[in-house]
Amino acid sequence: MEEPGVAVQIALPVALAVIMTCLGLSLRVDDFTRVVRYPRGVAIGLTNLLVVSPLLAFGIAELYGLAAFLAVGLVLMGAAPGGTMANLLTHLAKGDTALSVTMTATSSVLAVITVPLYLELATSHFDLALDEDPEMLPIVARVFAITVLPLSLGMWLRARNPVRADELLPTAKKISLIVFVLVVVVAVAAEFGEVRDSIDDVALATLTLNVLAMTISFLVARVARLDLRQTTAISLELGLHNSTLAIAVATTVDSELGIPAAVYSVFMWITAGLFVRAMSRRNAPLAEPAPV
Repeated sequence: MEEPGVAVQIALPVALAVIMTCLGLSLRVDDFTRVVRYPRGVAIGLTNLLVVSPLLAFGIAELYGLAAFLAVGLVLMGAAPGGTMANLLTHLAKGDTALSVTMTATSSVLAVITVPLYLELATSHFDLALDEDPEMLPIVARVFAITVLPLSLGMWLRARNPVRADELLPTAKKISLIVFVLVVVVAVAAEFGEVRDSIDDVALATLTLNVLAMTISFLVARVARLDLRQTTAISLELGLHNSTLAIAVATTVDSELGIPAAVYSVFMWITAGLFVRAMSRRNAPLAEPAPV
């Protein structure tokens, strides 16, 4: 296994910090207090995101008999919090954008605990042989530094000047998308040989994780009698993880662990795009204001 290059170790955290700062520009304190005000939708979404998705990743890695580094990387991807792109696509699908933003914000903060935890469990479970066992405290500190701090910075900037923040939001979203694409391209290019050699196994596993996570979350939300707009938000949150975070954390251990996240990032746009197209038509009547 190879150590990631210095450029990658610097570029990925910086890229993620930019994305999280842009997310913070769109957040208010209400996006966190909504957890208390509307607990059912948030609880179902976060349970799916923080428990169901990682456990699915464990099962799928076992099912396909993935090599240890791919299996751990898949769990790392499954444990990643929701991404900013989920908020954008939820809006396009006419889903409950407020719920989507709340889940993304909350799961991004909780990632300080959940991502290192699942990484440690997966490394132990799949008996991944590393040159050095990863120390969790530095990983926790790294996740905090590249998620919570820039997220807080963005929120602070918004609190200081909400009008200016609203003006910057369209540009910030474009920057987030461009940075995200660049991260995926760099990650695939850096490990192209490994990706090419294991593309069949990892592609099927990541696609299975993506489709199953979205399907299960959709069904659970409907059984819980959440409306279609809430169900749409939860499903997209499960489909569009923060793969940039998964890749950035992977580089702290071994760059090959980022392969599943990079491949997942390609498929998630296809499945999410199809889902958005289908749900935007179904949600349209619900999203329209009631006649006066």
